[in-house]
Amino acid sequence: MKRALLSLAVLAGCAGPAPETAPGLRDTRALIGATSRYDAARFKGAWLVRDSFGDGVAQVALVETTKGPAFQLCTQVGCGDGGTLWLAQQQGQGRYALSRPDGSTRTLWVLWVDEGFRTAVVGNPAGDFGWILDRSATGGADRITAAREILDFNGYDTDLLRLTQ
Repeated sequence: MKRALLSLAVLAGCAGPAPETAPGLRDTRALIGATSRYDAARFKGAWLVRDSFGDGVAQVALVETTKGPAFQLCTQVGCGDGGTLWLAQQQGQGRYALSRPDGSTRTLWVLWVDEGFRTAVVGNPAGDFGWILDRSATGGADRITAAREILDFNGYDTDLLRLTQ
């Protein structure tokens, strides 16, 4: 009986705390890194959000403005609504500090991009957003699967992803 109780006590000590997550999307203790394959010139242009964590963004575009590079986040495909413009200051390879005139800030990291710059994964260490981006609304199932694996590897709870398109 004493051995059984001792065994239960030892097993109970093996249980660790639940993983920490930021807004329920990412285990912030997981390592995260921007891709070394990132190339701003090849990344420019429109990207459709194929999977997201429900933040309502439908399109992301890296654009040039009179104030320098910016990310335009749109709620409609084609940016018919003008989108929210976030000025982008590159912080390193595939890492940006974004800011809006109202003082809002966000970081955006390009976590992965396929060799042909057709599919990409973006997020940030805080884990308050994450998107699977693609140059087209359909196709590339193998790349979308790889992108989901990248989010998982970077600590995101991919069960919370939902199709945007």
